[in-house]
Amino acid sequence: MDGSLSENRITLRVLVFKMVTLESKIVIPKDVLFREIAGEAVILNLQTGKYFGLDAVGTRMWQLLAEHNQIEPALNVLADEYDVTRDQLQHDLLDLVDKLTAQQLLAIDGT
Repeated sequence: MDGSLSENRITLRVLVFKMVTLESKIVIPKDVLFREIAGEAVILNLQTGKYFGLDAVGTRMWQLLAEHNQIEPALNVLADEYDVTRDQLQHDLLDLVDKLTAQQLLAIDGT
């Protein structure tokens, strides 16, 4: 060793998570497929190979998110369709959006 300092490089990967709110706009990535079978569904990201199964309620949530491209309008329709408190429904919908986003099956539009 010649007494010089060796340079150590550390590469940090920074993941940016967007806060999901009722006003959040939803984007379905182009590589994501949705298939419904007998009231339930599977969502598959062709690029990553990640997939997620949905029961009947989750399938309805997905359909409304895809139709409205925003969380709050989907929540409003769901509140009319299901006999559950709005708070519980909001919690469940935001939880589903978080899970799908983490699996790259859904994205939050930052614009």
